[in-house]
Amino acid sequence: MKYPAIRNYIGGAFAAADLPGLDVFDPSAGVVISRVPMSGVRELDAAVAVAKRAFPAWSGLPIKERVQVFFRYRALLERHIDELAALVTEENGKIDSEARAEVLKAIELCEFACSLPQIATGEVLEVSRGVECRVERYPVGIVAGITPFNFPSMVPHWSIPNAIALGNCFILKPSEMVPLSAGRIAELLAEAGLPAGVFQVVHGGREIVETICDHPEIRAVSFVGSTKTAKVVYRRATNNLKRCLALGGAKNHLIVMPDADKELAATNIIASMSGCAGQRCMAASVMVAVSATDHVIARMVEIAKAMVPGKDIGPVISAEAKARISGYIAEAEAQGAKVLVDGRNVKVAGRENGYFLGPTIIDHVKPEMKIAQEEVFGPVLVIVRAPDVDAALEVENASPFGNAASVYTESGGVARKVMERASAGMVGVNVGVPVPREPFSFGGWNESRFGVGDITGRGSIEFWTQSKKMTTKWNREAGTNWMS
Repeated sequence: MKYPAIRNYIGGAFAAADLPGLDVFDPSAGVVISRVPMSGVRELDAAVAVAKRAFPAWSGLPIKERVQVFFRYRALLERHIDELAALVTEENGKIDSEARAEVLKAIELCEFACSLPQIATGEVLEVSRGVECRVERYPVGIVAGITPFNFPSMVPHWSIPNAIALGNCFILKPSEMVPLSAGRIAELLAEAGLPAGVFQVVHGGREIVETICDHPEIRAVSFVGSTKTAKVVYRRATNNLKRCLALGGAKNHLIVMPDADKELAATNIIASMSGCAGQRCMAASVMVAVSATDHVIARMVEIAKAMVPGKDIGPVISAEAKARISGYIAEAEAQGAKVLVDGRNVKVAGRENGYFLGPTIIDHVKPEMKIAQEEVFGPVLVIVRAPDVDAALEVENASPFGNAASVYTESGGVARKVMERASAGMVGVNVGVPVPREPFSFGGWNESRFGVGDITGRGSIEFWTQSKKMTTKWNREAGTNWMS
């Protein structure tokens, strides 16, 4: 193996443990690069015990002192960006530009955490003569984040900086498919001066997820993954009286109008569907082609066919994922859809055992087909035809998901109509990946999110803190009133 066996990070050190494990693969080559431990109750209990000891001192620091760690940590991320991006590429398969972009987004998330002293301020008001009401925010306690394989660095940073800067102690359970980045995050946080026990990493699979949801000392859980698992995590965590924010899957619709700028629309849509091999919850997966848009589709086909797997697009995460995605394509083709660009059966020289799929475009897909309804999570775009924008919105609104939607048009009226009527938490106009930048929060609707609030930006402050309301009266002249 290229890397030594992965270890849990507990109490400021990597813990030696004799645990069963799983192989970790480089998806671009199909070879084993490490092994990850499958932790259980004992390992989580150890992490929680350490966090419980660390919490009083950490939460007792003023927030201005806590965020100093993230000023230093942000600089370390920037200094080590080449190494961190290479880790992402190795364990996830992203091409270098995508891996670097992921680390840059982690840096941006840290910058927001550094601004929390100016944002997460309390409130005070003299509510009647001599009587003052004040609201102050306090950390929740010991919290946990369960993160997916598709963004080994960025998605953990959706939660880590804000949760810790706001005074919590954080336990990360990364995907067992991409465990390398988590260990490096732990090392750099320690180098930045974060006290032992404030951040810890416990690896594992289903058992450790269930244990996190059940543990009585863990007060809040954030989750990012499939909708099926998000529902399970949300129900189990909240059934144990925890607060939980669980982000699920997506089926993002891009509505293309006849007046759309051909080059802008075509390049944006292909970049959206193929970026990160389509393995992101913001990927374009359904293009709703309104009326006469064949000229845009023709240009999309040209761009997709020119892409080179291994250079312009990385592999999907596993052999199982490749087979599943190929199955969706075959089923749609058998049901009468037309495959305009076929990414199956591609080979990359020197990496013949990698899990590569090329960009795939499928036209004349019916809205009721499985490939138009379910999250494929690969570089596959289906095209559904619609006579007008109202019919296109009906297709979008019928989806059970609600992560993102976009419209390509030169009409302000049409754009406003889509923005108002799309059933999605994030909407774009002439933007293929409408991800809000900090300080605006990330979060979808419907079956793309379970829980209240958003996972990043201002929306996350409420999730990671609890408010304490204080009323004081020092002036005897205030007399006796209903506040007494």
